[in-house]
Amino acid sequence: MDEPKVVLSDLVVGESPRWHEGRLWFCNWGAHEIIAVDPDGNAEVVLRDAEVDPHSIDWLPDGRMLIVPKNTERGRLLRREPNGDIVSHADLSGLPSGFNEIVVDGRGNVYVNGADFDFLSFISTLDHTDQRPLHLRPGFVPGFIALITPDGRSRIVAEDIAFPNGMLVTPDNATLIISESFAGRLSAFDVAADGGLSGRRVWAEGLGPDGICRDADGAVWTSSGETDCVRVAEGGEILDRVDFDRSPFACMLGGPERRTLYVVAATWNPENPFGGRTGQLLAVPAPAAGVGWP
Repeated sequence: MDEPKVVLSDLVVGESPRWHEGRLWFCNWGAHEIIAVDPDGNAEVVLRDAEVDPHSIDWLPDGRMLIVPKNTERGRLLRREPNGDIVSHADLSGLPSGFNEIVVDGRGNVYVNGADFDFLSFISTLDHTDQRPLHLRPGFVPGFIALITPDGRSRIVAEDIAFPNGMLVTPDNATLIISESFAGRLSAFDVAADGGLSGRRVWAEGLGPDGICRDADGAVWTSSGETDCVRVAEGGEILDRVDFDRSPFACMLGGPERRTLYVVAATWNPENPFGGRTGQLLAVPAPAAGVGWP
């Protein structure tokens, strides 16, 4: 594949990239921002709010943006109205805390995931002589996937997730795939008519998956756990690879005909993750167009 092109630099840590209405949108962690950039590289800070501190984003079918805030004091799932007001989206008091990623499917079902534990504290106190997978280490708390239906009801639809990260839903709304980062795998679920999940299975393993997206050939783009993004088929075969000089946090297929792979990457320092501006948005032509959600 071609060498990636730097679209934006001087970011802190980019996350949750989404292609929406002709632009690539993403959260700029550490700067409390949501940024949108067009295919020519023209960027706009759409929201800067330290109280909300946007963590991940997606859109309802009617075009209103949903925001998972880092700061949970204003509610754990927020909605941005057309006039710019930020409001709570639904009553989620019955769900665990610690929301992370979000995806909205083609029917308006909202899936959020999370784990109720302190990730940075967990990472900083790891015993590096312990060779077990991270989800088998002391102090780890399994995560969950929750569903918020269009009528505002919420419930847990999957549990025991080994640090839930990026999610996608296939174009037919029939399958949800999630990154289980601490187990190094992508897991898939069948999606029922009411949005519930069942039929859990390993989709691919031997990865270091974070934010993910799917293409028209049925492959998933994700990170391998090193400084690269890989295009992986169901079962784990690596079809394509793009190398970077820093850690990719998430990827998204967008641009004209959704044939551009956008990647947000930064130098990861767990002791001071938001202490520098090593973040970049990069782009490279992709072999197949993006489909599904996000």
